[in-house]
Amino acid sequence: MQTMLELNMRHDIYPILLVFALSLLVSSLVYKPILAFARKYKIFDNPDERKLQRTPVPVMGGFVVFIGTVMGVLCYFFVRDITPILPVMTAMIVMLAVGAYDDMHDLPAMRKFCIEIVVVVALALVNGYGINDFHSLWGIHEISPWIAWPLTVMTCVGIINAINMIDGIDGLSSGLCIIIFAFLSWLSFNSHDFVRSAMGISVIGGLIPFFVMNVFSRKSKMFIGDAGTMMLGIAICDMLLSVFTHDSRAVKRFDENEFCFFAFALAILAIPVFDTLRVMVGRMVRGVSPFTADRTHLHHAFIGYGFHHLEASLLEIILNIMVFFVWLIIRMSHLPIEWQLYGVVVFGIGTTYGIFRLLRHNSKL
Repeated sequence: MQTMLELNMRHDIYPILLVFALSLLVSSLVYKPILAFARKYKIFDNPDERKLQRTPVPVMGGFVVFIGTVMGVLCYFFVRDITPILPVMTAMIVMLAVGAYDDMHDLPAMRKFCIEIVVVVALALVNGYGINDFHSLWGIHEISPWIAWPLTVMTCVGIINAINMIDGIDGLSSGLCIIIFAFLSWLSFNSHDFVRSAMGISVIGGLIPFFVMNVFSRKSKMFIGDAGTMMLGIAICDMLLSVFTHDSRAVKRFDENEFCFFAFALAILAIPVFDTLRVMVGRMVRGVSPFTADRTHLHHAFIGYGFHHLEASLLEIILNIMVFFVWLIIRMSHLPIEWQLYGVVVFGIGTTYGIFRLLRHNSKL
């Protein structure tokens, strides 16, 4: 049996690499035409008091990533049945459209939340999965649907908005998403969910050309926009829900008594999740809406201290990877799975809050 599984993994690794190469190529080729389209029809992200750019910047980068991703996934059709990921690809199209409308017309926050909830519920219903099992965490296994459904919706909507809210400086959201999808693709591949692994790798191929142009190009700079971040957020949710659900492929491949899936998820999403929580709690403490835009994210503190966009983005990506290694060290120490979760939460909150306060204090000095 093990030999057959190893043969399947070897059989799929080369097509997945081809998927990555095709997505990378297509994303590179469509970048300039989409940039020209955005300029022609004046689809810009305009500067204001909370944004860090000084001039209007085209904001259709999400379409670059999506087209590259779709072409890569379609290539994988010749290797395996891609029907399992058609629901999430449809959800990505919906999020891309909603985000694009928001980029151009500033969709009210409550209306956007309602759309996100509908899309998440529809995706979970169609795929038949959700966060309905704690996989031995605190001795809990399957949970009631009355708990599972609200937990699934709150988690997914939170992830989508966390990815959206960190999109404040060049290369940050795209760079973090490259790392996040790399970890998720690794988990899917080792769980023998090759179709989702191919999708994650295809997203990475679509992101890399955008990341390079966004960070290093002055004349051809383009933002990923809400269209891109919301699309990436729902793709991350799909890959995580396929892991969390009862009897998932990951549970069959990894011992749930030594691999805490919740800790793994928080570790790879550390900066988006913990920084967003810190910002929202801070706003509520100040007596304002948690959805009020301001300059209190960690990347604002890095820029205020004097770091350039690329430096700030790389530092936050490194911090995110450090949290992942904290989880990995605890896991390799064979400590109870609860310790994995506690370690990630403590280190994640301590890192984001501590570095923010340190940077802000020294900036004032």
